[in-house]
Amino acid sequence: MRGLARVPGGTMGAVRRRRGASSLVLLCTMAILTAPGLATGMAHAAPVAPAAPAAPLPEPGGKSLEQVRKEIEELYRQAGTATDAYNLAEAETKAQSNKIVEIANAVVAGKEKIATLKNRAGAAARAQYRAGGMPPGAQLALSDDPNHYLDGAGRLRQGEKATSGMLSELDRTQADLQRYAEEASERWATLEANRVKSEDSKKQIEEKIKAAEELESKLEAEEKARLIQLEQEAQYKAQTAWLSTGAMKDVKGTATDAGKRAVQFATAQIGKPYKWGAVGPASFDCSGLTSQAWLAAGRGIPRTSQEQLRLLPKVALKDMRPGDLIIYFDDATHVGMYVGDGAMVHAPRPGRNVTLAGAGSMPIKAVVRPDA
Repeated sequence: MRGLARVPGGTMGAVRRRRGASSLVLLCTMAILTAPGLATGMAHAAPVAPAAPAAPLPEPGGKSLEQVRKEIEELYRQAGTATDAYNLAEAETKAQSNKIVEIANAVVAGKEKIATLKNRAGAAARAQYRAGGMPPGAQLALSDDPNHYLDGAGRLRQGEKATSGMLSELDRTQADLQRYAEEASERWATLEANRVKSEDSKKQIEEKIKAAEELESKLEAEEKARLIQLEQEAQYKAQTAWLSTGAMKDVKGTATDAGKRAVQFATAQIGKPYKWGAVGPASFDCSGLTSQAWLAAGRGIPRTSQEQLRLLPKVALKDMRPGDLIIYFDDATHVGMYVGDGAMVHAPRPGRNVTLAGAGSMPIKAVVRPDA
């Protein structure tokens, strides 16, 4: 079917291996969202108008289905914002936990070092006691043998230097332990703050998703089907408007080997459900999909869409190539992976599965490159 966007690196072969039913759903979806076109010698996704709308259905709760769609979409957008905050808090909590373990190991090593130094000091004190309690300097001064005196003087200076070094090392180790204790206290405070932030975000996510699900649960089966059609029509409209700007006119980038591997991984997940906070293998959220795809390609990238935007190099839209990440919305709370021909793969929202969509079906904030 020519309505499918081309995907580099044999990716569509992985998609075709899915069960016949899943493939049919994918083909129908892409037929609605994209179709081949030519721009400067390169094919790219051009929208195909969706089927003519059915007759209006009864309005649930006094609202039109379009109003319900927008309300559900906004609730899931808010849940997406909270999901990014949750994922970031979880990542920071893990980092703080690892640092606290590192500090604890350093404290153990420091205490063992102090014990060793104290044993050395004790051994020196016992040696002096066995010598009658007379300091080495006094014993040396009372020596009748000049040669013994000279040899002993050298050893005495070495001993004094070693003792001084041991005491200095003891002081430094004790200071390190004090610093470790203060740093550990700060890390614990940060860890607790992240835990609270994570719990707050989790609560917000659950509340928004529950509200959206309750809205959708009030719809009849026919209304739910029409709701999906309205979603597709909104995506079609956005993709059409985006392509009409000539956005794809100069996009000719080809995927790197790593980019091909990332695209292959991401598209192989098509059909798996969205789940907030998930990084696979059975389900994904949007940034979980993109971060795991690039990890599979051999490149670790930040976990959240906002951190991906902040830390990865940005590229101009005209320089976009398969494998690049497209960050969506002003608050950077959604991300998809560009796969070529004006299409991207993403994990849309709760209740939906990983799928292909038009790259311009949502407001684009930036494009970033993991393998720059």
